[in-house]
Amino acid sequence: MLLETTAARATVDARGAPTDAGRADLRHDEDSVTDPTRRFSSRVESYIRYRPRYPQPIIALLERECGLTPASVVADVGSGTGILSELFLAKGNRVFGVEPNPEMREAGQRLLAGYPGFISVDGRAEATTLPHASVDLVTAGQAFHWFDRPSARAEFARILKPGGWIVLIWNVRRKEATSFLRAYERLLLTYSIDYETVDHDRVTDTVIAKFFHPDSFSVRTFENRQIFDFQGLEGRLMSSSYVPEPGHPNHAPMLTELRSIFDAHGVDGAVIFHYDTAVYFGRLQPSG
Repeated sequence: MLLETTAARATVDARGAPTDAGRADLRHDEDSVTDPTRRFSSRVESYIRYRPRYPQPIIALLERECGLTPASVVADVGSGTGILSELFLAKGNRVFGVEPNPEMREAGQRLLAGYPGFISVDGRAEATTLPHASVDLVTAGQAFHWFDRPSARAEFARILKPGGWIVLIWNVRRKEATSFLRAYERLLLTYSIDYETVDHDRVTDTVIAKFFHPDSFSVRTFENRQIFDFQGLEGRLMSSSYVPEPGHPNHAPMLTELRSIFDAHGVDGAVIFHYDTAVYFGRLQPSG
């Protein structure tokens, strides 16, 4: 069972510049293999059920700052199962969900079949297959850190209409926020397959600034959270590709430790994942 809530809190100063909270540490709970597009093939159902959604106020932010309207066309690159795509589809946007992993792409097609504005695309950041100057926004939720950035930059510039926007979004777990989250982080460091490699600062403000150069970018953050019983907590853990699956020697002891953590830190049969949802947005100008 999973209960999920979000609460908005933009963390910018009076000038609209990012505060320390806005400069979120983008070390990600994702994957690191030769072909990262294959990392989630065996975890699709857990990903659908247990990964956090994105706060609804992101839409209002993009309406205000990026001119998003229901007529805007969105390319959601690395769309996966469609978690971010659905945020735009619910507002009436036409969305191209560009996803290279067939299992994830098929799940997105199934889950978003009720939205006539969704177009599923077998493509990747570096080669979306979309027409030249065809979209108003390019978005990436939990995906940009896997892109070949120079190639993706050129591709985004190609498919964006003049004056179009890039929007990069991550749900960043607050690893030190509570005793439960500190214990959960220790569990990952102890039992995961390649979490420490994945968890390096792969995408920093400096990296993002280089991507947008010669233009600038802005960032806002929103509070986000998930509330899990033990079944939900186990599902959330197993949705991460660096976590050992059944048959791996670390799998059983990891789940035993997870149960101990839940029993020690749960309140009224639940634990809370706290996130900062970081939203980076800017126009993409041609490089000199």
